[in-house]
Amino acid sequence: MYTDKVLKCKECGAEFVFTAGEQEFYAEKGFVNEPQRCKACRDARKNGQKPEREMYTAVCAACGREARVPFKPREDRPVYCSECFAKMKEQQL
Repeated sequence: MYTDKVLKCKECGAEFVFTAGEQEFYAEKGFVNEPQRCKACRDARKNGQKPEREMYTAVCAACGREARVPFKPREDRPVYCSECFAKMKEQQL
């Protein structure tokens, strides 16, 4: 039987509740250590580890507007802005 525990975040020092449900989840997954960071600090740490994605500028092959894409455009393949790409996907369904 689990009961809620009040823990102190090692990152910001704030107190947070490690609920009975979370404890049960940890036990089911085989985790032996209690969380050391509050939810806000865990989320900030998780999001901070993602590298910034490099974006490239291209001209949309359908409408001619500027499109920003997460890959380096090639001359032999058309690039579409997000609106035109979405329209094309709808037409395929």
